[in-house]
Amino acid sequence: MRRVVVTGLGAITPLGVGVRPTWRRLLASESGLVSVARRGQNAAEQAQWRELTSTVAGIVPTALPTPSSSSSSSSSSLGEDALWRASDWLEPADQRRMSLFAQYAVAAAEMALRDAGWQPTGHDARDMTGVCLGSGIGNLDDVYATSVAYERDGYRKVSPLFVPKILINMAAGHIAMRYGFRGPNHSATTACTTGAHSVGDASRFIAFGDADVMVAGGAESCIHPLTFAGFGRSRSLSTVYNHDPPASCRPFDAGRAGFVVAEGAAVMVLEELEHAKRRGANILAELKGYGCSGDAYHMTAPREDGSGALSAMKRALRNAGVKPAEVDYINAHATGTLVGDAAETAAIRSLMMGDDGVADESKVTVSSTKGALGHLLGAAGAIEAVFAVLAITENAVPPTLNLQTPNVGAPFNYVPLHAQEKKVKVAMSNSFGFGGTNASLVFSELE
Repeated sequence: MRRVVVTGLGAITPLGVGVRPTWRRLLASESGLVSVARRGQNAAEQAQWRELTSTVAGIVPTALPTPSSSSSSSSSSLGEDALWRASDWLEPADQRRMSLFAQYAVAAAEMALRDAGWQPTGHDARDMTGVCLGSGIGNLDDVYATSVAYERDGYRKVSPLFVPKILINMAAGHIAMRYGFRGPNHSATTACTTGAHSVGDASRFIAFGDADVMVAGGAESCIHPLTFAGFGRSRSLSTVYNHDPPASCRPFDAGRAGFVVAEGAAVMVLEELEHAKRRGANILAELKGYGCSGDAYHMTAPREDGSGALSAMKRALRNAGVKPAEVDYINAHATGTLVGDAAETAAIRSLMMGDDGVADESKVTVSSTKGALGHLLGAAGAIEAVFAVLAITENAVPPTLNLQTPNVGAPFNYVPLHAQEKKVKVAMSNSFGFGGTNASLVFSELE
């Protein structure tokens, strides 16, 4: 089996455009969560936003925060260079052809390819470069607006671009067309596990020889009243802290009461080890293991004992040839829901305190970066995999924001409130989604 390494990273998140601004602000305990209560272009749209039970979200920044809009709990180091401007990445014609989630994906892919120094021009190299990038929901704006226009005015109001703009696989398609990549072109859409499945599936295309290089990740942009209404009706969203958005996502905390919807994209360039060495690439980490499982239990809730999550983690470690005690850091899926965070903690406890585990639970280092970014849904697994790689390269563990009183049943080091310096040789990233779909990724220093 061929070994797979990470050689490039790209990200667009509520903390900013770019991996470095996002990582810097994350380690500084800054928040990308804001109020959406005042969104809307007209009175009807504004009324839709105001009636929602949850009016907080992680929004990719397009303007610098004003003193009145900045968080009371953290100052912002956001700079002009970390703002989203579609024109920085796309021509006007491309912007018209792409939904926002696809625009984010194309921009993050460009960042990652630049970081990797991989822009092949030869026929063979392009044939062996592929894309594996998905989304959970994509972008509801076009679906909603076209449905309303069709109901009101009929057939001629449906754009010829409607179907291409709503297809989940078009983000991967646009990336492949932009660079001429003719290797595997694949899109996972497995709810909140999408990003992790995309990275893991891409690694297997390389491992089995279908590609030498894969552009892998996830993208999401469904900041729309219908998204909030749907998740709100299922009682999944945080509603208690609408008045204080940065406090609204509280992984592992006694005050947690639901997740916070967010948008963005994250992309990795994965590469076969010897291919990366031959071209002198900067190898950031090795993707050692990938494990998947299904709960076979409930549409939206995990098994309370965390057995599905545990199975994914065990499979990832077995695939990696890594013992639980060798895992230095776990980037948890933990979204801030009552059942989900407790179930994942139970799974981690079973893993880390079992055979080949640790003797002291307080030495288990776990954090959830959703406290700072919110839940990027189909892009969550991808950005959290990026953070796992950065924990290895930077020897720093990102914090769990808003964690005042842990109450999930284990005395782990949850990295509360502030980042920690720590030597990280092996990091795991967990992702779980509606429908009981689970995935875990294991990264390590290259040996």
